[in-house]
Amino acid sequence: MRTLIQALKTKELRNKILFTLGIIIIYRIGSFIPTPGVDYTVVHQCVGKMNSTSENFIGLVNLFSGGAMLQLSIFALGVMPYITASIVIQLLRVVIPRFEMLHKEGQSGEAKLTQYTRYLTIGLAVLQSTTILVTARSGALFNYQCSQVVPDGSVWNLIVMVLIMTGGTGLIMWMAELITDKGLGQGMSILIFMSICSGFLPQLWEIGWGTNGTDGNWGKFAAVVGVLLVIMILVIYVELSQRRIPVQYTRRMIGRKMYGGSSTYLPLKINMSGVIPPIFASSILAVPTLIAQFGNSDQSWVKWINSNLANTTSVWYIVLYALMIVFFCFFYTEITFNPDETADNMKQYGGFIPGIRAGSATSNYLSYVMNRLNTVGAVYLLFVALIPTVLIMALNLNTKLPFGGTTILIIAGVGLDTLRQAKAQTEQFQYAGFLFEDTDHKEGK
Repeated sequence: MRTLIQALKTKELRNKILFTLGIIIIYRIGSFIPTPGVDYTVVHQCVGKMNSTSENFIGLVNLFSGGAMLQLSIFALGVMPYITASIVIQLLRVVIPRFEMLHKEGQSGEAKLTQYTRYLTIGLAVLQSTTILVTARSGALFNYQCSQVVPDGSVWNLIVMVLIMTGGTGLIMWMAELITDKGLGQGMSILIFMSICSGFLPQLWEIGWGTNGTDGNWGKFAAVVGVLLVIMILVIYVELSQRRIPVQYTRRMIGRKMYGGSSTYLPLKINMSGVIPPIFASSILAVPTLIAQFGNSDQSWVKWINSNLANTTSVWYIVLYALMIVFFCFFYTEITFNPDETADNMKQYGGFIPGIRAGSATSNYLSYVMNRLNTVGAVYLLFVALIPTVLIMALNLNTKLPFGGTTILIIAGVGLDTLRQAKAQTEQFQYAGFLFEDTDHKEGK
C-alpha cells in the first residue's frame, strides 16, 4: 500500500498507472462486445446454463479471456494464442538451431524471435477462432445444452467472424505491448491478471450468497476464503525463495586495469517452471474430452472419458494430472535452464563456485542442485494444483470454486512482479528528486 501511495505521488508513475488502467478498461469493454453474426441472447442463455469452472482446455481459455470466450465476443480468444505461441517458440529453441542462435545474439535476436511469435500468434488465432465457432455452432462448446448460437452458418459469415476474432487477438497483443512500453508492469501478464480477477470475486461471493440469496452457505465461504489466504501466503513465500549459489570471480589484468575479484551468487528459484506445468497438464487432459464431445454418448469409450477424464475429481484424472505436472516441471526447467551454458559463461568471465572445478564439474553440480530444486518445486505445484480438487470433494461445491492452481499461481506471480517494478521505479524517481532538488537542471550542464 505504501508503494502504491508513493507511486501515485510521482507524476511520471501516476501517468503510467492511469495509462495502464485505460488500456485495461478498453480490454474489458471489448470482452463484452459480441462478434457480428452471433445471437447474443441465445449466448447469454447458454452461459447461464453452464455449471462448470473446471480447469480444462475450454475452462483455461475462458479463464484467460475473462469469460469472453463463452460469450463469443470480439476478444473471445483473449491472450491464449500469444501464450501458446510464446511457449512454442521457446520449445523450438531445442529443435531449431537458428532459434537458439537468435536467443544468444541478445536484444536483436530476441526482437526477431518476438516477430516470429507475433506471426505464430495470428496463425493460432485463425485456427482457434475457427475451432471455437465450429464447436459453438454444433453446440459442443456449451456441452450441447443449447444450439443456434450462430444462426447464419454460411461460409462467408464464418470467414468474417474468424477475421474479426483474429483481429481482436492482434489488438490485444498490441495493447499488451503498449502497457509494457508506456505503462506499468508486463503487458500480457497484466491482462491475464485482470481477466482472472474479473470473475474471481463474483464466483467467490456466489458460494456464500448463492442464487438470489437462497442456496448459499457462509460456512463454506469462510472455509474457502481461509484456505485461499493460506495458499496465497505459501505461494508468495515459495515464489520469493531462492537457492543462492556463491560465485567467485578471479582478478584479471586487461590493459592497465584490474577487473574481477568480486563475490556474487547465482539465484535459482524453487519453482523454475512457473505456471507452465499445470497449464500443459490440464490442456492435454482436455483433448480426449473435446474428442468425446463429437462422439456418440452411448459408446463405451465416450462414457469412460466423460466419467474419468471429464470429471476433475475422479481418481484417473487426479493421477494423470499429478504425473503430467511432475513431468512438465522437470521437462520445462530442462529447456529454460541449461547448466552447460551457465557453466561455460562463468568460465569465460573467470567465475567459479568455491570448492567446485570450472567446466564440466560446475555443470554437473548445477544439474544436481536443479534436480533437487525441481523435486521440491514439483511437490509444491502438486499441492497448490490439487488443493481445489480436495476442497470440491470435501465441501461438495460442485466445481464452483473461484480459484484453481493455475489461478493462484498467476495472481501471486503477476502481483509480486508488478509490485517489484512499481517499487523499483518509485525508488528511481525518489533518487532523481533527491539529486536535483532545488536545482535548475539543464541537459548538458
